Amino acid sequence: MKSKIRHYVPLAISIFTFAGCYAQKKSNGNTIVLKNSSAIELSQKSVSIKRNQLSLKNDSGKYPILINKKDTIPAQVNDLDGDGKWDELFLVTDFAPNETKTAVLSWSDKEPKFTIRTSVRFGKREGKNLPVHPDTQEILLANQVHKKLGYQKYQTDGPSWENDKVGFRHYLDGRNCKDVFGKKIPGITPEDVGINSNGAVEDNYHVMHEWGRDIFPVGSSAGLGGFALLTADNKINRLGILANDTINNIEKTTFKIVSEGPVNSVLHYEYENWLVSGNKYQANETASIWPGMYGYKNTVSVNGLKNDDTLLITLSNINNQNPLQVIDSGDFVCFIQHDKLTYERQWILGTAVIIPKKDYKGYIEAPKTGQLTDSYLIKMKVKNNQEVNYYPIAGWELSADPGFKDSAYFTTYVTNLAKQLSAKIKVEVK
Repeated sequence: MKSKIRHYVPLAISIFTFAGCYAQKKSNGNTIVLKNSSAIELSQKSVSIKRNQLSLKNDSGKYPILINKKDTIPAQVNDLDGDGKWDELFLVTDFAPNETKTAVLSWSDKEPKFTIRTSVRFGKREGKNLPVHPDTQEILLANQVHKKLGYQKYQTDGPSWENDKVGFRHYLDGRNCKDVFGKKIPGITPEDVGINSNGAVEDNYHVMHEWGRDIFPVGSSAGLGGFALLTADNKINRLGILANDTINNIEKTTFKIVSEGPVNSVLHYEYENWLVSGNKYQANETASIWPGMYGYKNTVSVNGLKNDDTLLITLSNINNQNPLQVIDSGDFVCFIQHDKLTYERQWILGTAVIIPKKDYKGYIEAPKTGQLTDSYLIKMKVKNNQEVNYYPIAGWELSADPGFKDSAYFTTYVTNLAKQLSAKIKVEVK
């Protein structure tokens, strides 16, 4: 059940008639120059143009249109701080090596139509016998977790998000795991995934549908791209709890859909008073997904860190029987697995986490028992409130790219993606 939030401006994709119709609305004469500063080809490269870079005048309430030659570049505006004004113009486009693209910024009073290539789904119910309804935000207190309530409150256990390649979900019920939906088609998955015809929460996504299914076992790991803390006493501290626990170690969890649009969807979480080894920490997490990539960007920061604390990024290794690959690529270190990582080892799945090299301090394996198991734990040395950006990746053999069945192919995909993510786009507004 998709939320109805629309904090974005959608733009059509490369339609000549659309460009011709809206180009005449040009008012400010802004020209935007985008320069690929790398010598590699970039596919569906994301670019953020800040609001204060543009000459808005009286056009800030209208729809911005970016026209490159005769084509319209897919883009949207995002209100990231929730103040009612958009903060960035977000776009995705392809670049040849060292290519410079010039686009004219135009404005329109009409909302253009578009192809939706990202989406967020979040539904919840207020009681066991009440139907699920869509929402855009949630507050979860420590005593409101799944086991304590006696029923699952959330559709798909929490929010799910996707692009045209792959989908993910976050267990908002206290566990804070990251799971994977394998997609066989580029279209957005149905709104009723995770609920039945009566509007009740139902696990109907662990069977194959035309669009795909949930493919990734999580268990007592934190899934693909969760996070935890390693403290000075060498204790691994999970963000949240396991399914049978009745009280959370996080006093208050706040979730919000920040943006949902054709080329970008953004979700944000705040974890207040996370109890770790007798100390209380504050943590923030933001997931951002855009088209073309078999993954998404996750941003994490923690306040309250002690000198000997280490942030841990998790890579579940359930069902993995092959060696872990750790490969430097561009500005990143790539942690790569490839095996029958799906339920009952039924299909081949490659999973990876792409980590910024500058903060990387090695990795350890999680214990076989306890609150956080069955994982590689990637060590990141960060400061209080320092944001860490990393990328969880999942390539399923039944996805649109059958090459993921091959281990070497998946490794090449991940390392090439890391190089593309390292590439910088220079933005100049004239």
